[in-house]
Amino acid sequence: MSGYFLLVPICLPLLGGVYVLLREPKTDRRRLLICEGFAIAAAAATFAMLFAGSRDVVRIYSFMKGFSIAFRIDGPAMLFAGMVSLMWPFVLLYAKAYMEGERQRDKFFAFFTATYGITLGVAFAANLVTMYVFFEMLTLVTIPLVSHYENHDSLYAGRKYAAYCIGGSSLGFIAVVICSLSGSDVFVYGGSLGGGFSMDFLRLVYLFGFFGFGIKAAIFPFHGWLPTAGVAPTPVTALLHAVAVVNTGIFAVTRLTWYVYGPAVLRGSVAQNICLVAAAFTLLFAAVMAVRERQLKRRLAYSTVSNLSYMLFGVALLTPAGLFGGLLHMLFHGIIKMSLFLCVGAFMHVTGKAYVYETNGAGRRMPLTFGFYTLGALSLTGIPLFCGFISKWSLLTAGADAGGPFALLGVICLILSAFLCAIYTLSVSIRAFFPAKLQGEVYAEEISVTRSNEEQNAPTQGTFRSEIREAPWQMLLPIGVFAALNVLFGIFPGIITPFVQGIANGLF
Repeated sequence: MSGYFLLVPICLPLLGGVYVLLREPKTDRRRLLICEGFAIAAAAATFAMLFAGSRDVVRIYSFMKGFSIAFRIDGPAMLFAGMVSLMWPFVLLYAKAYMEGERQRDKFFAFFTATYGITLGVAFAANLVTMYVFFEMLTLVTIPLVSHYENHDSLYAGRKYAAYCIGGSSLGFIAVVICSLSGSDVFVYGGSLGGGFSMDFLRLVYLFGFFGFGIKAAIFPFHGWLPTAGVAPTPVTALLHAVAVVNTGIFAVTRLTWYVYGPAVLRGSVAQNICLVAAAFTLLFAAVMAVRERQLKRRLAYSTVSNLSYMLFGVALLTPAGLFGGLLHMLFHGIIKMSLFLCVGAFMHVTGKAYVYETNGAGRRMPLTFGFYTLGALSLTGIPLFCGFISKWSLLTAGADAGGPFALLGVICLILSAFLCAIYTLSVSIRAFFPAKLQGEVYAEEISVTRSNEEQNAPTQGTFRSEIREAPWQMLLPIGVFAALNVLFGIFPGIITPFVQGIANGLF
């Protein structure tokens, strides 16, 4: 199959988004059919290319030596594109139910669908220049999604998101230009840098790239945009925090580290130590912030900040074992966090509640939603038989094997953050299924329901109206799929780990 067919999965969602924006379908059903049609067609084209497509570089346009728009399928592209293509159609189905009754649905689904194609552009990019172009396009196309509600909080979140990500891209642009002038214009496992600049200068440039691209991965101190972006609709935050935006940051840092610079250039340098310390600090700091946070989506957002730095830590170890753990956690965290966000969104959609204390007793009315949530929480904590344990254990052993004070510091922070993760995730499940008696807590009035005065004055176990039921099937089906994948990969990790190990060893 010709390599030019790679353009099909990239362009189809873009065309679908433009079509919805211009034609404005008259019914929700028609809009969903159009968007799902383009998304499923793009997913089918993606998997066709992954299994039967050419592995040659496809150059679309060359500016000058070292600067070209080019695409190629290799190991990391297969992992990231396959992950995105598997998840996107399910989240579109979820979004249909979640966005019912909301205004500007055409605009929402147009940009939501187009984001899929641009994310695939990042995945299939064959060099830094191409990746950077789609990296910037991803920021621009997701700004309307973050600020969708167009109230004060949404517009502020959109401006903050734009400022952080565009500012980070400016730092990354320095690395793109210098590296493109210095080496090959195609990603090469182990590095492709040439001559022309001193090694100390190139390592300084690497730090610009690490933190510039790392802003999308919410590295401290540039993490603030991610919790703020939680005001966006839940389908957006699920993809922002689990797949599209944050993982493009991880993906870009991985490409820069392993496919442009290479471990030989960076290992043992001050640049590596700075990156290890930044990742270790971020993953522990964000876990502490998640424990303190009382708003459900913001709590999960801080959890995402923490887990993204797990991946950055693995990449910065500069060992195949570290890269294996980082890439595996990128995949597994995406599955887990997608499930958690969709569960929280279902709860918010059905009840209109948004805070941790408001889940008191919710599990008795929404057992499937909170049952799936609990499976995700156990996995994210790192309990065996769930996929989160596999990737976190891989990162712990990689850090221990790497040795050195900064790697061991990261290992300690990983262990501490796992304990904190149990607190901020499982506490929600405990409240939902085993509600405490409120007995005059200051928020009891906020979560009480319409009942007689006598009932309202009595201590309560549950706090939800009897008519509250599970979320619609369009929400439960995607949640169930991601929960099933969480368990499947936890029990049978051999389905995917040999492939990821091959990527980490440069075989794909």
